[in-house]
Parts: sequence; structure tokens; C-alpha cells
Amino acid sequence: MNIRAPLAFGLALTVAFGLPVGIGRAADTNAVPQMLHDGSHDFDFARGVWHTHITRVLDPFDGGTHITTSDGTKTATPIWGGRGWIEELQVDGQDGHWQGATVFLYNAKSRQWSQSYIDSDTAEVGTPEIGEFKDGRGEFYATEKYKDRNVLVRGIWSDITTDSHRYEIFFSQDGGRTWAAVFKAYLTRMK
Repeated sequence: MNIRAPLAFGLALTVAFGLPVGIGRAADTNAVPQMLHDGSHDFDFARGVWHTHITRVLDPFDGGTHITTSDGTKTATPIWGGRGWIEELQVDGQDGHWQGATVFLYNAKSRQWSQSYIDSDTAEVGTPEIGEFKDGRGEFYATEKYKDRNVLVRGIWSDITTDSHRYEIFFSQDGGRTWAAVFKAYLTRMK
């Protein structure tokens, strides 16, 4: 058996795919292991009571000109030492009064969060959006029905400070090539 053949083949593949060249353990001794992000406290910013100003787009794929606005409060309470959260909403606006809740749960194995909305009228738990935070921004994805059609959903947590943050929802009907805004919430901490 030619012992150099597997080594030569491996080296050829490494060079062909542009991977760093290193033979044996010597290359590994200089490598610094990359720490995985523990996201179990990514939603700590949301604790407390917030004023929320909400804009909903009722026709996201037909021009986005039919818009409603509402204002209310969001109260976020941690569970399980911050690895879960319950968010309660009380909102009044052009569509009247509505209540809802969102449950956030952290999966330590996948290092991802799920967020599931529950409307008080139906008590049905919506399809969870799954995602994570990177560089102070959270992106979450799901699919759901919109007018009898499956669409991709992208939820984004951004502009996070001690006293404000933003949450937006976008739909895509073309596999994520383009996105249409359907929901924007601007939140400011209530003193």
C-alpha cells in the first residue's frame, strides 16, 4: 500500500478548494478555537414595560398603500432565568382594541430562539419564527399562509438600545428574492 497516495490526494483536494494547507498536528497547535455565542440572554434588552407604536401594511404585495396604525404597551417578563420570555401586548388603534402574547424560547443545543405569537381572540399559537442574534441584530424566519398562499416570513429585531428598539416583519412570495414590509413596531421604554 502506498502511504503517500492518501496524503497527496488530501493535499490536492485542499489546494483545489482553496483551504488552508497544514499537515499533521503542527497546523492545529496555532489555531485558536472559536467560541460559540451563548445567545441565552439575547432578549434581556426587552425586559420591562414599553410603549409601542405599530404600523401594519394591509396590502404588502399590492402597493403597500393601505396602512393602519395603533399604539399600546408591551410588557416582557423573563422565565427560566432569561432563556424564555413572555411578552404581553395591549393595543388600541384604527382596528379597535386587540391583545396578544408572544412566547420566546431558547434552544441551547441549536443556539437559536423561537418566537410564537398568540392572538387573544383565537388563542391559536402561530407558526414559530426561528432565528438568532448576530452583532446586535436578530433575524427570525418562518413560513405562513397569506391569502391562501405560502409566504416566507422574516422578523427583524434591530436598533436595540437601553430605552428603545424596533421589531419588523416582512413577507416574501418569491422565495426571499424580494421582501415586503407588513408590520413595524417602534418601542420606547416607559419610565
